[in-house]
Amino acid sequence: MSTNPLLPLHNHGSGNWPSGSVTSGREQPKPRWRRTLSGKRCVVTGASSGVGRAVAIELSRRGAIVLATARREPLLVGLAAEQIEIGMSQPILYTAGDITSNLFRQQLIHTAIEQMGGIDILVAAAGSGAIGAFSHASPQTLQDIMDVDFFAPAELVRQSLPALACGRDSVAVLIGSILGYHALPLHAEYCAAKSALRSLVNALRLEIAPAGIQILLASLGPTETEFWDHLLTGTRPRWSRGYQWSAKKTAASIVTAIEHRRREIVPGFGAKAFVLGSRLFPSLINAILKRRFQRDARALHNQPR
Repeated sequence: MSTNPLLPLHNHGSGNWPSGSVTSGREQPKPRWRRTLSGKRCVVTGASSGVGRAVAIELSRRGAIVLATARREPLLVGLAAEQIEIGMSQPILYTAGDITSNLFRQQLIHTAIEQMGGIDILVAAAGSGAIGAFSHASPQTLQDIMDVDFFAPAELVRQSLPALACGRDSVAVLIGSILGYHALPLHAEYCAAKSALRSLVNALRLEIAPAGIQILLASLGPTETEFWDHLLTGTRPRWSRGYQWSAKKTAASIVTAIEHRRREIVPGFGAKAFVLGSRLFPSLINAILKRRFQRDARALHNQPR
């Protein structure tokens, strides 16, 4: 008898997974075209600021039960208090920790099951960046970026699969970047991580579908967040900036995509144009980037010292 490796045959009496029978995606009732968010049990990482925080708020606003996590506990406390102050019927739960820690990821999943009864929606929104020439960067910078932007979300999804398989109309959401389509100079580590994340999503999509789990990739363009204020190294060059979408609008697009069962979204006209251009005219994109990069390099060289 063949079985899906994602689906536990029984609970082994461990208490780690929600009780009740689990069936494969083929045996489950056909899902409605539009996913209902009310009552859905959600885990959101990177929820102390930026897109992660905005997604947690938007999910809660649409009736979901949200467990928010990030490293900065005071900001999570403020997020939860803010939701109570504005009279949200569903308060946001929170737990602080480092998502790159394997132990914390296990604890996070256990906490979600213990406090919410399971996981239906997982949003991996934690991220980090660095700017600078790859030849001058330290190996630790590459390791740190890959840990936060690729390994942590990848392993969180892997560790959450049994819980998602037991969930109701489950979906995993990974926050990617348009730089996963076309890399920029001085952004090598970040581009590598986001490109790897995009490939992971494409590989997983068919693997986890039989377990009734959908996966959504949100490839973001320039966004108004404090992300660029907390770079590991360097400062953002002028030529890599574009029209920025607000975190609130970006989050609304992501949550709407969850409802509409989208496979991937690229919020914002400018971001869509960049992705389309990278697919159809990659040489033109490179020529534009080269001209702007060289212009800024000359300007920096000619500055008085």
